[in-house]
Amino acid sequence: MSTARPKAGGILLFSLGGGWGRAARASAAGLGPTASGAQKPRGVVPGTGWAGCRLMEGIDTRLYDVVCISTAPGSYLLLARCTGVDADGQAVHCQTVADGGVRDTSEPWRFRVSDDKLVMATGAEASTFGVHGVKEHAIFLRQGVGFREMSDDEAREEKELDLTSPDVVTKYKSAAEIVNKALQSVISKCKPKAKIVDLCEQGDAFIREQAGNIYKNVKKKIERGVAFPTCISVNNTVCHFSPLASDDTVVEENDIVKIDMGCHIDGFIAVVGHTHVIQEGPVTGRAADVIAAANTAAEVALRLVRPGKKNKDVTEAIQKVAAAYDCKIVEGVLSHQLKQFVIDGNKVIISVTNPETRVDEFEFEENEVYAIDVVTSTGEGKPKLLDEKQTTIYKRAVDKNYHLKMKSSRFIFSEISQKFPIMPFSARALEEKRARLGLVECMNHDLLQPYPVLHEKPEFSFLLFFFYRRPGHIKFTVLLMPNGSDRITSHPLQQLLPSKTIDDNAEIKAWLALGTKTKKKGGGKKKKGKKGDAQDDAAESETKDGASNSTAA
Repeated sequence: MSTARPKAGGILLFSLGGGWGRAARASAAGLGPTASGAQKPRGVVPGTGWAGCRLMEGIDTRLYDVVCISTAPGSYLLLARCTGVDADGQAVHCQTVADGGVRDTSEPWRFRVSDDKLVMATGAEASTFGVHGVKEHAIFLRQGVGFREMSDDEAREEKELDLTSPDVVTKYKSAAEIVNKALQSVISKCKPKAKIVDLCEQGDAFIREQAGNIYKNVKKKIERGVAFPTCISVNNTVCHFSPLASDDTVVEENDIVKIDMGCHIDGFIAVVGHTHVIQEGPVTGRAADVIAAANTAAEVALRLVRPGKKNKDVTEAIQKVAAAYDCKIVEGVLSHQLKQFVIDGNKVIISVTNPETRVDEFEFEENEVYAIDVVTSTGEGKPKLLDEKQTTIYKRAVDKNYHLKMKSSRFIFSEISQKFPIMPFSARALEEKRARLGLVECMNHDLLQPYPVLHEKPEFSFLLFFFYRRPGHIKFTVLLMPNGSDRITSHPLQQLLPSKTIDDNAEIKAWLALGTKTKKKGGGKKKKGKKGDAQDDAAESETKDGASNSTAA
């Protein structure tokens, strides 16, 4: 659920939510409680002495929004003083001041600021040690240095964190190029008897190596690497299977393998998911049906994730596509908006709506980024958690805190906080014996968000032959650029010969006929020599042909 920031109508505050210098105006109601899971937790720091400044300098603003309250004149802060602390209600009561707190404003505004973390750093008044002229002419550090005005370059960097910045687009596409190559590398190793853990480690190692080779010679350190650990989910396993090093599970001939992985450059994330059948020659029968259903649904989603359309339009359309192949969309799958260092943004497309699972309706907007996740099944489309011990992928829950009792738990949680403060990670990256004990206590107190391994249940025929209800999976990243939707992650499908066809479905064919690029207004002839435009047109034509060919009997 998206939560709006405070609107104009009050007093200037200094929030560190996206880095130094993001200013907003507080409403007359002050700053209310943060929404768990939907907003970063808020840290409130009354005071700008040495302790307060040093503390805020070290706060990771990707994890916390910070509000500083001070009576120091000339500071770029919330110019107010604290009049009380409500410990039970987790809030600070404040009142506006002027002249450095010497006198109240003519009409003081009383308000409260809710806090998840409160650090009292009011300190003491700076001493001049009796040196004449210091008080009159010196600029004290807490007023002049700790909260200086941003340069034009810094202000521009704060603002341009979406696709309006060419640098941001480049980072998204660099991450996409790496993860596309990593996917190809893993597929090439998907041979009978290949260990799944080896395939997962190869995917992660490829991403780390390739990401580490770019942005090496820049002044500002840029974080980069795995955004989502490589998962290899086979047959009726739907998702998130990324085993520990001690696991000996292998893939076999004719297995349906679903591969999922992600890469980020400076927090700008590109993810990809693909379904591959380990066999020579074309894929036929129900295996071809379920993959064709996922692929066609993904192509339709690509054309409907555009400004002016709503998330419910995508949900309804992909279910119709799956039904045309006599398949179902798997329940509980969410497609999230992506932002810098945010893999599960508040804007969500749900795969199947029902009374128990609903999401807020919204309209897509230009310059947004989405990870579109489509999972289809020849079965019921209702995956189950069969064994919690199979779960190996987690993400730190930054809004939760607890003092862990066990030494091994504290050690593991400290390691997670240092190595994986934001992105999902595999327990395989931790010391296995210690992790087994430590992760349990962390999970028991909600310090980690698990990504459980889910399964479609297998079926038995009346002749007692065993067969699988097969899921198919396609995931891609799309940039909603001013000139249209740009799909930046994908991989070619194997030749499919499905038993079902959409040739007679006018609605689906109309969706597939929609272009992904926005036509320029004003008409006029297209200029020659535009290589990029020609490539875009060719790619779009190839995509449509691919969706059509996958339905051929």
